[in-house]
Amino acid sequence: MGVFFHSSDFLLPSSTSSPAGHPPSSTYALVLLNQRLPKFTPLLWKHAKLRLCADGGANRVFDELPLLFPHQDATDIRNSYKPDVIRGDMDSIRTEVLDFYAKQGTKIFDESEDQDTTDLHKCVAYILQSMPNQEESNLCILVAGALGGRFDHEMGNINVLCRFSSTRIILLSDDCLIHLLPRTHHHEIHVHSSVEGPHCGLIPIGMPSGRTTTTGLQWDLTDSEMKFGGLVSTSNIVKGEKVTVQSDSDLLWTISLKGNETKAF
Repeated sequence: MGVFFHSSDFLLPSSTSSPAGHPPSSTYALVLLNQRLPKFTPLLWKHAKLRLCADGGANRVFDELPLLFPHQDATDIRNSYKPDVIRGDMDSIRTEVLDFYAKQGTKIFDESEDQDTTDLHKCVAYILQSMPNQEESNLCILVAGALGGRFDHEMGNINVLCRFSSTRIILLSDDCLIHLLPRTHHHEIHVHSSVEGPHCGLIPIGMPSGRTTTTGLQWDLTDSEMKFGGLVSTSNIVKGEKVTVQSDSDLLWTISLKGNETKAF
């Protein structure tokens, strides 16, 4: 069983290099959803090679990104932060926003005939089609505005992690990040203590975990069973710069984000 390395380098300024021993840098794609965008969204934008808005996520980019640059002209910011693609069922995006980005050259994909998948699912599928050499490029998809708002939307986003379990997808809000730890690998998580932690959690998803073992946590697990209705590792604490996880089932990893430190862009 191979080792899967995880790192939140995308929360660091581009000029900041990772310490020796950290996983190689990733190729990032960014998806922006129709929830309040994290204040570090411009930093994610700079790291990303491909930037997509899922339907009403375009409204958020149009309305909220200029507010992060209060001393600059709003139109200049909108021209600078132009998504490459808008994709979804188009039931949320405002007409004036759609027209603005269409004139800027953004590709528009109306998927209103497909009501069986979420807008995030549609965007992830597009990214995988557009960046087919994902293993060679070490692709990681960042999803901003993925948490908060309606609970069924949050669960739909988590379901996308499971639907595309072989793809690295990270759900982000101002408060925390979430990604899947597939049972097919052992996992080594490199923690940037300047921007994340110390609170973290491991949540069994899809099925109970019969055996989970960790290192690097305040309350490590040793061949522990986890399931809903039983033990779930919430409000745990990261002790150092590296956490390891082995499990016989898929787990969700979540860690808190330090809001003040992630504003630099």
